[in-house]
Amino acid sequence: MGQLVDQDAEHLRLLTIFYYINAGIMASFSCFALIYVGIGAAVLIRPDAFGTGAGAPPAVLGYVFAVLGLLFLTLGLGFAACLFFAGRFLSRRRHRLFCLVIAGTNCLFVPYGTALGVFTFIVLVRPSVQALFSSAPPNPPGPLE
Repeated sequence: MGQLVDQDAEHLRLLTIFYYINAGIMASFSCFALIYVGIGAAVLIRPDAFGTGAGAPPAVLGYVFAVLGLLFLTLGLGFAACLFFAGRFLSRRRHRLFCLVIAGTNCLFVPYGTALGVFTFIVLVRPSVQALFSSAPPNPPGPLE
């Protein structure tokens, strides 16, 4: 029984590390959306740089680029934050359902996210791991409590 608990703890530790790495990768790639924000801002600020007369892009194109870029940036950074918190919750053995939801969402990001999500499911559905999550001590009070 002790070896099984040690193996579960090791698997949870590895998942925690991989979730932190995945959060950093997601946050980094989300910043590529700033390119679209820059293009949108450039079209709005200097539309004559992209053509004159009938060849000039409409102003709405600048707004579309800027808004979509900000939307993708916000969604990407938000999901990166969720990945970070999933890693934190795995290390503390808390909020198992949140970790399962994030693992399922992570499966959409092929191939690394899919592998990480599937392995998370494999580990978190084990009865021994479920017992670890249910017997975890309560979180210590934070600085605001």
